[in-house]
Amino acid sequence: MTYIAKKCGICFQPPAIILIYKEEDKDKTRQRIMPIRNFSKFSDCSRAAEQLKNNPRHKAYLEGVSLRQLEKFYGLLKGHLGGQSLAESLEQIRQEETIDPEEDMNKLDDKELAKRKSIMDELFEKNRKKKDDPDFVYNVEVEFPQDEQLESCGWDVESDEEI
Repeated sequence: MTYIAKKCGICFQPPAIILIYKEEDKDKTRQRIMPIRNFSKFSDCSRAAEQLKNNPRHKAYLEGVSLRQLEKFYGLLKGHLGGQSLAESLEQIRQEETIDPEEDMNKLDDKELAKRKSIMDELFEKNRKKKDDPDFVYNVEVEFPQDEQLESCGWDVESDEEI
């Protein structure tokens, strides 16, 4: 049996993830409430989301829901349990999702680096042009303006003199 996820949300009291879905061969819309147990403000959101997605009872229903979205829901719940308002929790998640181009990623630990890479991959896939897209062009040629004088780099000049 294949299920098509239509909407997914979170309920704070009692803590639960709510999924509105359709069965593939039927036209009936249903709601599934998945209670969140043993989760505190000190819990790991990514681990909890992974456990829920791999839970045999919910696995078939959550195939259409991304792991990243479940992690966001757990992050909202974690903020709620920590006393934050919904707006504060959403702002914190938004800040975690944005990547600062000036940030030195060489100084990050492996877990944070993997998180940043997954955000970049998700953004790339969202903006990527596929062959099936209506505005897809196969061979795009772009000419850059040559009006400005090219800047010379100091290391270029020095290397030419040494040779």
